[in-house]
Amino acid sequence: MAQRITIDPITRIEGHLRVDAEVDGGEVTKAWSSGQMWRGLETILKGRDPRDAWLLTQRICGVCTSVHALASVRSVENALNLEIPINAQYIRNIVMSVHALQDHIVHFYVLSALDWVDVVSALSADPKKAAALAASLSDWPNNSVKRMTAVQDKLKALVASGQLGPFANGYWGHPAMKLPPEANLMAVAHYLESLDYQRKATMALGIISGKNPHIQNLSVGGVTTALNLDSDSALNMERLYWIKQLIQEVRGFIQQVYLPDVVAVGALYKEWLPYGKGVNNYLAVPDMVLNTASTEFDLPGGTIMGGDLSTVKGITSYHDDYFRDNVVENISHAWYKGDWSKHPYDEDDTPNYTDFQDDGKYSWIKAPRFQGQPMQVGPLAQMLVGYAQGHPLIVKNVDSALSMISSVAGVQVGPGVLESTIGRIAARAVRASILSDLALKHWDLLVNNIDSGDLEIFNKPVFPQGEQRGYGLHEAPRGVLSHWIVIQDGKIKNYQCVVPSTWNAGPRDAEGVAGPYEASILGNPIADPEKPLEILRTVHSFDPCIACAVHTVDANGNEVTNVKAL
Repeated sequence: MAQRITIDPITRIEGHLRVDAEVDGGEVTKAWSSGQMWRGLETILKGRDPRDAWLLTQRICGVCTSVHALASVRSVENALNLEIPINAQYIRNIVMSVHALQDHIVHFYVLSALDWVDVVSALSADPKKAAALAASLSDWPNNSVKRMTAVQDKLKALVASGQLGPFANGYWGHPAMKLPPEANLMAVAHYLESLDYQRKATMALGIISGKNPHIQNLSVGGVTTALNLDSDSALNMERLYWIKQLIQEVRGFIQQVYLPDVVAVGALYKEWLPYGKGVNNYLAVPDMVLNTASTEFDLPGGTIMGGDLSTVKGITSYHDDYFRDNVVENISHAWYKGDWSKHPYDEDDTPNYTDFQDDGKYSWIKAPRFQGQPMQVGPLAQMLVGYAQGHPLIVKNVDSALSMISSVAGVQVGPGVLESTIGRIAARAVRASILSDLALKHWDLLVNNIDSGDLEIFNKPVFPQGEQRGYGLHEAPRGVLSHWIVIQDGKIKNYQCVVPSTWNAGPRDAEGVAGPYEASILGNPIADPEKPLEILRTVHSFDPCIACAVHTVDANGNEVTNVKAL
């Protein structure tokens, strides 16, 4: 007989996510993904100046500190067909890449790794063997016996104090935890180091953007980052080289610690490689812009249908009709009035809470569809799309990671293995490695362009009378982010954000087709229904951000209902 599991809220994510699952015969047979909070950013924007939207929309989330700002200014620029100076593109690219590096490091070490790493087991590890294991994966200088011993001593002191801090309430000793003690000790040591390196990325972002979280240097038409190599009140060479040094340090950690750690976890949990695929239609958009017209990029976009790499179709610019014309959102199982599927330009959100209904409405999150199909978005989607297109940097880095996994696991694996829970985590680490190189490339591009005498950072937007429609694209850390704006006589008439966690966390659609979270946990083994670690592993692999996925409010500002997350 099927047993019902409700995890509410899912922790170690941003926002309130509830996941329900039916377990029968030791595996998940049915699932529901439910966003359990509501807000009002899109409604608040109506009637405002389009140039102000980016400052408000980035308050959707304090984790995705820059992504909504980027998508917002791009949506207005798209509506006005406005190009921006190349310096502004390079500065935005550095902002985008540095934020993603910080975000990806935090996802693995702080939000996801504790699903795989048994911290308490590290107490019984041999520090010499832990150091040897770490040295076999990379030549990171901190992989020493002295360092591993010091970390183990710190753990022992925490346990003796009875205050485990961030390591409290874990599923320690769970039968699905299978790393050897030495691998656990290595991971804990690198967890502590990761806190410093994500801080360095945050510092670099703050220097170039003026503030973090919630950057301050964007503007419709470019950036507000004044360029003057001889001024202490502008972006000068001292600050530029400080940014470069921080990025180089972060790149070293990503390529010598983060990526090898993910490879080791994936290889040592090779029995988990078949689990967590779910929806295998993939969607990514291009980013790291290389020209003023936003038609050339260092990161690719496109779609893959049914997991067949030969079906890849590119999204080649920020004016691509293929993307613009094929996105709709469905509310059949979301807490809004009606049962419609609409293009974002045409949506009209009216909240209508009905309590949780298994076969009715059960989430504040809508169900986005592309050509009528659910799509998985995120680093895995971009890596597969790039691999299918033969993108040199992605092919090189994916093949290298697969070779490392094969070597450690003792079994040959190909790109198909990435379509899994572990593959999703590995794809994020590979993307971080690529972005760490691209961040430095775009630093060079910016400095060389400034050196040529070009200091332009802004083109003034002009808002004509009548209606303009535009959409802004950004490949955020969690995947495809799009902002859709309708401007009427210089004011915002309608605004919609279709975000990565909406694509992934959305409920069933009108045809009853499950979203990526729901589909991915089907078939997962459950060793202990009272401690459903295996569900958390797969859900966390998407890096959920529910604050971004849910944003609605009564038009009059009244409370619609009170939802309590226990």
